[in-house]
Amino acid sequence: MYNYGKLKKNESDQLIFQDVNFSWHEKKDFFIKNCSFSISEPGLWMLVGENGCGKSTLLKLIKGILQPTQGYIKRPSNLSLVFQNPDHQILMPTCGSELILNIKGDFSKKVINNKVNESLESVGLKGFWKRPIHTLSGGQKQRLAIASALVSKSSFILMDEPTALLDKLSRKKILDIIKTLIQNKTHLKTVFWITHRLDELVYADKVSVMKMGKLSSWQDPIYLKYN
Repeated sequence: MYNYGKLKKNESDQLIFQDVNFSWHEKKDFFIKNCSFSISEPGLWMLVGENGCGKSTLLKLIKGILQPTQGYIKRPSNLSLVFQNPDHQILMPTCGSELILNIKGDFSKKVINNKVNESLESVGLKGFWKRPIHTLSGGQKQRLAIASALVSKSSFILMDEPTALLDKLSRKKILDIIKTLIQNKTHLKTVFWITHRLDELVYADKVSVMKMGKLSSWQDPIYLKYN
């Protein structure tokens, strides 16, 4: 496991939940219950739990797609979301055009070319600039979705079960890429990764368990007791 020591992110990159409750359509029973935590350090933070426990709802609260019924949420200023199914977020016909769509700011053609090439190379898609999206495998599409988050310069990336639709080899490739990215001290990144696969937790720096809308405290994966 990578040791980040006392590296801290800027305040604008912190995620804070304070006494957050959420209910659907004004129901009396809360679906997310008394949720309080903060993430202010870079690394791979994994949230594990069974289907229906509230993981994806929590992710939507973090992203701002949903608003809390009660409580306070401070969101990172530059936040990206990688969906479980990359087909739900890829819009353009080629890899290069998809990344250009996600570049924020006014840059010269040369700078844009460099940003696209660097992002593709960082996820193992070097030379894929003109590659049509429909020719990519599921794993390659997911790597392209990650590259889109990188090229937008997001420092905080949400990943909603990004390996759920992939085979074992592709899952390992995605996890290895993420670990390599967050170990880059020059560009500190936090990845909030939702999963139901216990075997993925060995990659995490911190792990929390979600049950019935409640989170456990964040801890090292070697100390996790999941039952």
